[in-house]
Amino acid sequence: MTTEIVGGGFLAHYLRHGLTHGVPATVLAAGVSDTSERSPERFRREAALVSETARRCRERGRLLVFLSSASTGLYGRTGEGSEDTRAEPVSPYGRHKLAMERLVAESGARRLTLRLSHVVGPGQNPAQLLPSLVGQIRAGSVTVHRGACRDLIDVRHVTTVLDRLLALGVDDRTVNVASGTSVPAARIVSALEAALGRSAHWTFHDVPTETLSVSNRHMRTLVPETAAFGFGPDYLHDLVRRYVSADELQCSQRENSRS
Repeated sequence: MTTEIVGGGFLAHYLRHGLTHGVPATVLAAGVSDTSERSPERFRREAALVSETARRCRERGRLLVFLSSASTGLYGRTGEGSEDTRAEPVSPYGRHKLAMERLVAESGARRLTLRLSHVVGPGQNPAQLLPSLVGQIRAGSVTVHRGACRDLIDVRHVTTVLDRLLALGVDDRTVNVASGTSVPAARIVSALEAALGRSAHWTFHDVPTETLSVSNRHMRTLVPETAAFGFGPDYLHDLVRRYVSADELQCSQRENSRS
């Protein structure tokens, strides 16, 4: 029995190398990942991929793991984002992801839907949140989105949660995978500056205020191992330090390879 990973990006790489339980499942780690995406063509391409993957899983009796979003785009900007409450998307991206969840649920395939918060780890696309902020800080000037908040979670912890859910045989459920703490953008930038040991000039850009809290109660009940992940007030700083250390090591290795 093997677990198939569809996709070649950041998250697919970690899942391909981090999942330890060989089960007849297909993890769809491809498609639209940019929460600001608005392209109908990109949405159509993902819809076609989801539909075809669901068909194959149904015909072959495989579990389809669909990676959705726990962003404000899907849950809305305020309140608690819970799997048991009605999602109220506020962006084209959020509406698209909710539509893909429904497509999977109605496909006839066994399914497990994970709503991921903002996943962080070495090797991300430079346009993603932390790589973008690190690059700006190193360049000396950073744009801070005043009003924005983000729930950040380590890619290693996402991998562990999925690995345990597969081992337990969990299916026909939607599960938030999140730290449970929504962090203002300014705190994220301050944590990155501290980890990098440098300061940058801040330029503020005001955005609609976000106070969304993503519930991780369901995840913690299903996967008690999450109690050891360190979620809480120090999680941001631990996560940022790990990310920056790995990023600086990669930068050093690239510089050495050029010399």
